[in-house]
Amino acid sequence: MSLRAATRVTRSLSGLLPRWGHGQAPPLLFSQQRNNSTSPKIRVEFNPTSGVAVMHMQSPPVNSLSLDFLTEFCIGLEKLEMDKGCRGLIITSSQPKVFSAGLDILEMYGKSPERCGEFWKAVQEMWLKLYGSDMITIAAINGSSPAGGCLMALTCDYRIMADQPRYTIGLNETLLGIVAPFWFKDTMANTVGHRTTEMALQLGLLYDPSEALNVGLVDQLVPEDQILSAATQTMTKWLAIPDHARQITKSMMRKPTIDRLTSNREADIQNFVNFITKDSIQKSLRAYLEILKKKKT
Repeated sequence: MSLRAATRVTRSLSGLLPRWGHGQAPPLLFSQQRNNSTSPKIRVEFNPTSGVAVMHMQSPPVNSLSLDFLTEFCIGLEKLEMDKGCRGLIITSSQPKVFSAGLDILEMYGKSPERCGEFWKAVQEMWLKLYGSDMITIAAINGSSPAGGCLMALTCDYRIMADQPRYTIGLNETLLGIVAPFWFKDTMANTVGHRTTEMALQLGLLYDPSEALNVGLVDQLVPEDQILSAATQTMTKWLAIPDHARQITKSMMRKPTIDRLTSNREADIQNFVNFITKDSIQKSLRAYLEILKKKKT
């Protein structure tokens, strides 16, 4: 699960680096230093006049999905969901060149089974709240978005990505010997179809913006400095649809996928814990972290 993006040392799992197109070698993976700041990891701006909120992810250096980040994210989302005046949500990043680098590797290395289970439950919760949200959700992807970052974008109703060839997006877990769970797979298959998903997941593909648009992983490309204005314009079109009709239609499309996880949550958590705590997987993660440390020096 996960990734990294810059150059500091340590923590996320999947690939943010130089773009890896089809047929190119896989990118080097980097991890980031833990952000010990008590500053808010999420900043929300809500406009009661338009009924639209903008959620800025601001957890340096790469918005890694740590337990603390996911907890704050879900609390912010829940508050907006409970506000009947909020009809739409735009999710974007305040960090340069990255939307989200994915799941935090240090949440999966050297942790107790109990802690791993708590972490995975938080990942599930993020997905369930976003994928089943009554709000109109638009991902304004203003940077690379591998693995868990891609999953977050896929949960949204519409995806707009910055037209910057250096940025990449995809579920590339297999590059680290990690297997995307069934609900990651189902979310992508619901978006781009079975065959594209099968190829992408097995090969751990990361798509540049034009490739992502071509396969339907994103819906629109715009210059990076226009991404929020484009998201706002798109939101206006979605807001013109009566909420009840749109919400029922969304539920009808997504409920089978949501039900599959809700009826298997505990088994999914246990599968994750059993897998991630295996000696062989922990050794792989340790080797990966060692490579990152050497790379830094």
